[in-house]
Amino acid sequence: MDRAVHAFSTLRFTNPESSALTCMRSTVRCYLVGGAVRDTLMGRTPKDLDFVVIGETPETMIAAGFKRVGGRTTDGFPVFIHPFTGDEYALARTERKTGEGTDGRGVFTFVADPTVTLEEDLARRDLTINAMARADDGTIVDPFNGRADLEAGILRHVGPAFAEDSLRVLRVARFASRFGFVVAADTIAMCKRMASRLTDLPAERIAGEILAAMAGDHPDRFVLVLREIGALSMVLPEVAALEGVSQPLAHHAEGDALAHTILALQIVAKITPDPVVRFMTLVHDVGKALTPEDMLPKHIGHDMAGVPLVAAMGKRLRLPKAFIDTAMVGAELHMKMHRAFEMKPGTIVKMFDSLRVKSDPGMDMLDRLLTLSEADVRGRGGHENDPFPSGPFMLACAKAYRSVDGEAVTYLPPEKRAERMMQLRIEAVKKVK
Repeated sequence: MDRAVHAFSTLRFTNPESSALTCMRSTVRCYLVGGAVRDTLMGRTPKDLDFVVIGETPETMIAAGFKRVGGRTTDGFPVFIHPFTGDEYALARTERKTGEGTDGRGVFTFVADPTVTLEEDLARRDLTINAMARADDGTIVDPFNGRADLEAGILRHVGPAFAEDSLRVLRVARFASRFGFVVAADTIAMCKRMASRLTDLPAERIAGEILAAMAGDHPDRFVLVLREIGALSMVLPEVAALEGVSQPLAHHAEGDALAHTILALQIVAKITPDPVVRFMTLVHDVGKALTPEDMLPKHIGHDMAGVPLVAAMGKRLRLPKAFIDTAMVGAELHMKMHRAFEMKPGTIVKMFDSLRVKSDPGMDMLDRLLTLSEADVRGRGGHENDPFPSGPFMLACAKAYRSVDGEAVTYLPPEKRAERMMQLRIEAVKKVK
């Protein structure tokens, strides 16, 4: 049975193991709301089920067997846990902004009482595609034409209250990356008016939206929407600085360094769902923004120049260590992958040593680096379908490198084993064709 249908049906029955648990009145109106409705209409399996209950109070919810979550939630309104399914149920509510919080979001006063209608509850939501509800008989309640926007692939704000939370600017860009939708012109205009307030948001909230966008089906859309809004320089100044930075046209017919980054993101999204690799791709070329004008359009040394920029970005946004460490490796080494067939076996072995390719985490790093480099090579105008022979070659070299076991040098004195291991690994890599 569909989880949502089960959740609706169990509202009508008592728990057979507890005579103290009574069923809710048959007149209770309960609706599945928000993202779960959207995802169901798109043919996707909802990650979470959220329900709104109309016409009830905390007392009647508790009397029906629901458990209240911690008295009040962090957002200041009561939420209840269904006694059988564990899903969350909230009373229908309206909200009004009363100030600014320390986390960069507004402070809101909530009204949650039996007089609040479903339409009033839906009106406080951000986008029309998230402002739909489903009744237990399958009827869709859609006061803001969210279904039409969903079918048309449009992100549109519900109303003027959208402007009360600046984080919604990033959410619009993130939803664009998730679904590949376009943003309505009036929503773009509103986001432009809100963009200056993004600097008030805590780094963690910005980072959360960035990383979520990298997990979307279209991570390039996150960058494109932020650029259209005029917010890219506020959120990702290192990436925004690539706009207008020229590249050699013989290799980059797509245009400037930002256009290349966007195209590389489109390519990497087709190769892997790994958000870490997508983030590596987002920042791999940020060093090009530091290239002296007299050197343009060439970018000699941009790989190493990008490493401290990526490190600074990670510190500013308080990104997870795994993301930033891997992205720094990507910035530093992505160009070496392009020259795999030109590298001496000794150079390859030293690089594998630095990546600790002998270990499984080291191989994971190499796989991610090669995926980034493939996206970098194919992320150029007219080269989207090019092969990437460096990938299989480097993986074959890594297999040869890993085939040399430490037992092969146990007969030597400890001080001579490392040198011999390197020699054996170089010999193994030399044999790779």
